[in-house]
Amino acid sequence: MPKRFSKILPKTNSVKRSMSFKIYTRKGDDGKTGLIGGDRVAKHHIRVESYGTVDELNSQIGLVRSFISGSAEEDHLANIQNNLFTIGSYLASSPSSKFELPKFDESSIPAMEEEIDRLTALLPELKNFILPGATQQGAHCHVARCVCRRAERLIVHLSDIEEIQPFIIQYLNRLSDYLFTLSRFLDQKFGGKEIIWRS
Repeated sequence: MPKRFSKILPKTNSVKRSMSFKIYTRKGDDGKTGLIGGDRVAKHHIRVESYGTVDELNSQIGLVRSFISGSAEEDHLANIQNNLFTIGSYLASSPSSKFELPKFDESSIPAMEEEIDRLTALLPELKNFILPGATQQGAHCHVARCVCRRAERLIVHLSDIEEIQPFIIQYLNRLSDYLFTLSRFLDQKFGGKEIIWRS
């Protein structure tokens, strides 16, 4: 079972419990990992690739947060990180799992749309394709956007094989739009000039 979501204590049917556990277990030395619910799958399984990429996305967003500490945008990214961790728990669960997972607040999707609209109103009209690199902060946000798109592609692939919650793809699809908008906002905030793609 993935260390981020596992070590479920006995006598409970919820992933919310004490987080005291050893970092290494040796259980994955055979190239397999356990899902919430007990099933074991290869570490290259599409489900593992999916929640692993969401974990990568969460880390990249944490890097972006470190550049904008104390801002309203940092608070929004903190909420996104928590939502991604919840999404990861759903992806890390076996389809047959009976464990109770943290509830995902689906109102966070329209809330993110409102934040996209708020930031867009502060930016010049987008008339060209732009290239990452105007500022370090914006460039890191573009990397997060690309990881988000990769996570979305993997999860769409997973959804062709196994049933997943519809809000997961919806959230990631909107999140990539938000990260693109945020990258433009950060370029502007930190004094960068947008780099136009010259076709």
